[in-house]
Amino acid sequence: MALFGLFGKKLTLPTSEDALAGREKSMPVPEKHFVNGHPLKPPFPEGLEQAMFGLGCFWGAERRFWQQEGVYVTAVGYASGVTPNPTYQEVCSGMTGHNEVVMVIFDPSKISYDSLLQVFWESHNPTQGMQQGNDVGTQYRSGIYTYSEQQKALASSSKDIYQEALKKAGLNEITTEVLDAPEFYYAEDYHQQYLAKNPGGYCGLGGTSVTCPPLVKA
Repeated sequence: MALFGLFGKKLTLPTSEDALAGREKSMPVPEKHFVNGHPLKPPFPEGLEQAMFGLGCFWGAERRFWQQEGVYVTAVGYASGVTPNPTYQEVCSGMTGHNEVVMVIFDPSKISYDSLLQVFWESHNPTQGMQQGNDVGTQYRSGIYTYSEQQKALASSSKDIYQEALKKAGLNEITTEVLDAPEFYYAEDYHQQYLAKNPGGYCGLGGTSVTCPPLVKA
């Protein structure tokens, strides 16, 4: 029964009263991106924009985005929960409410937000609720966290378009949350660019093999 209770907690988000207290001190992180050497924390060069996505285990998710031409830097962290400055162990307990997310700083003159959304949709299965494949828990839910009204509109439109594509392929309803970007808490040093440091490491990404049609702008 104790195991069942713990498992249940991992599939439901905690209330603010139940969530872990966290701490005031932020997580120390490296100054530079392990792959491209760009600064991991702001300030970033003028003209760049920010995006945030949750699509399962953030190790493989981050690699997918840093591989895109026009992405300046990426970092992994925790967001959309309650607990301030959580640790990885706390997030995995299911008692922080946080999702494992990737922060993406990109040059819109080289890669559009639309293109990032296509990468997002095609890199995971957004119909699985609180899991991605064998990774089960609230920190593996699908999420798009937007920094402007334009991003929110594009995210919502792409969700509708991809839902139609999934429906035609006989797949279920999308469970992705589309929210205003919450505070981003950097994950521990060893998580940053994990698969560049550990090329044979675990990557839990697994898409639906359904292509996301490009957005049609008015």
